[in-house]
Amino acid sequence: METPLSIKHPQPSKDRWIKILPTGLKSFLNETGGTARFAVRFFREAIFPPYEIKEVLRQAYDIGFRSLPLVSITAFIIGMVLTLQSRPTLLEFGAESLLPSMVGISLIREIGPVVTALICAGKIGSGIGAELGSMKVTEQIDAMEVSGTNPFKFIVVTRVISTTLTTPILIILGDAIALYGSFLAVNIKGAVSFTLFFKQVFESLEFSDLIPALIKTFFFGFAIGLIGCYKGYYSTKGTEGVGRSANSAVVIASLLVFIIDLIAVQITEFFGFL
Repeated sequence: METPLSIKHPQPSKDRWIKILPTGLKSFLNETGGTARFAVRFFREAIFPPYEIKEVLRQAYDIGFRSLPLVSITAFIIGMVLTLQSRPTLLEFGAESLLPSMVGISLIREIGPVVTALICAGKIGSGIGAELGSMKVTEQIDAMEVSGTNPFKFIVVTRVISTTLTTPILIILGDAIALYGSFLAVNIKGAVSFTLFFKQVFESLEFSDLIPALIKTFFFGFAIGLIGCYKGYYSTKGTEGVGRSANSAVVIASLLVFIIDLIAVQITEFFGFL
């Protein structure tokens, strides 16, 4: 006969705690955990050979070069609009001569990298999500696994690396084009030489402005490529799932761009860059 002390009470299972969580929180935790596992697998596959160099270069062309027209037009318009909107305010204080410096610092530090990253998240992230989603629902990825090919290394690793490397280049080119658009906007109601304008821009910039702005662009590109591949690689529910994958890739990648930018600003302030 068992004594009261020997009676075993059922222990609460882990599933019980998961079930009482709100649906939105469970979905968020599942997505976060899945993305983290996906990122760990990426680094594991990227470190060890074989290396798909040709595919990386091909993806860099498709991702980077074909995104350049959209990035260029957007950056040019941003440079002109920022200059035209800032000029009246500076005129009120008699500080019109500071316009090139102000626009240069604003574009290089924040506006150029963030806006260009958002453009890349919309174009590149949705493109990767839709492409991999189509490959998933048409069972092309499963066919690669059956044939003995590593689809993750050939499809995911190459695209993430290409996006990580091409996004900083697009942002640098976008900054240059935006500054040129600002130069043209300054000369709409004034006369400033090309040499004087860019001399004032570069004299106002320091390495503490350039280094953090450049480093965070690699994280922007990595986040865009990783999220696009993750959403497309695990796409479900046929053609409807392809659209959802592309849409969610854009939304999450854009949100991550802002989060990374916020973290970068806090880090640079902590270490005294700003």
